[in-house]
Amino acid sequence: MIATLNGVVGEKTLDTVVLDVHGVGYGLLVTSEDYGRLALGEPAKLYIYEQIRENAYDLYGFTTLDTKQLFELLLSVTGVGPKMALNVLNIGAVQAVRTAIATGDIKSIKSANGVGTRVAERIVVELKDKVGLVGVDLAGTGLLQSTTALHQDEAIEALVNLGYTPQDAAAALAPIDKTLPAETRIIRALRGQHGR
Repeated sequence: MIATLNGVVGEKTLDTVVLDVHGVGYGLLVTSEDYGRLALGEPAKLYIYEQIRENAYDLYGFTTLDTKQLFELLLSVTGVGPKMALNVLNIGAVQAVRTAIATGDIKSIKSANGVGTRVAERIVVELKDKVGLVGVDLAGTGLLQSTTALHQDEAIEALVNLGYTPQDAAAALAPIDKTLPAETRIIRALRGQHGR
């Protein structure tokens, strides 16, 4: 398994960077951010993710371990493959992507090439507690109406931010026990709409 590669940036074509490591050129798929950061003729160290399939062997390179770890988290979501994960990382700097996931910014995640509403919702629901942002003020992000909002309002507001109309959000939450935490009610409402 290749964990890292150290070499010199030999070529740049579209979203691929060729890293020359002692005379061997490794073609690496990289994020837009890393593509702009890597300069021709300059030394670079990249963290590698290998995708080996029957008819292909793709290498994904990342200038920081943090970016690679977020990439691997995205791969843990059902329906997200390496190319889609890379597209999600291309919506902005890695911290902006983490923030979008943590705050339920479905619109930003959907702006990634090939990412639809359902996949964007799954990314938020499955990863929002795993992206490493501790103490995010959800009220300040607009995901919740206010810090003093009732659980009902928090759940409805969160679903509206995920693309529901207020009426659909209320209908989805109606059969769910109102004494449950808002987060639990939101997840159950999402599961209810998309099947169990």
